[in-house]
Amino acid sequence: MLTAKKSKVLVVILTVAAVSLTLTTLAAINVNTNLPSSGSILTTPNIGVYSDSGCTTNMTSINWGSLSAGSTTTTTAYIKNTGTATETLSLGTSNWAPTGCNTYFTLSWNQVGTQLTPGQVVQATLTLIVSPSITGVTSFSNTIIITASA
Repeated sequence: MLTAKKSKVLVVILTVAAVSLTLTTLAAINVNTNLPSSGSILTTPNIGVYSDSGCTTNMTSINWGSLSAGSTTTTTAYIKNTGTATETLSLGTSNWAPTGCNTYFTLSWNQVGTQLTPGQVVQATLTLIVSPSITGVTSFSNTIIITASA
């Protein structure tokens, strides 16, 4: 009878150890998952996107760096109305690679619906959030579309 109890205790201890090791391994995988990433930038006519407030250096892509599951990163861009009419800004994305990976990412910015008069520049903060449940993605790219409509 004592041997049966020892066997049951041993099974419980081994089960707890196995579950602990599995959870620790999964946590290590999630914490250390780095996603090389980039996004090219497209705009509609009459809108310029720049990396500096003086609007001298065109910004044609964003390198988000290495990202981890559950992380958030931001970048700053300067948006200028280069046309002759007031324009309303919006943001979109396309061409996510690998296909379907966009379900794990949220891209937003602080200039939704902003109206720019001719020559006006605004500082935009683009925020990329990676889902904590991301799986199967080792790197990604997309096209960021900044549009303006009169």
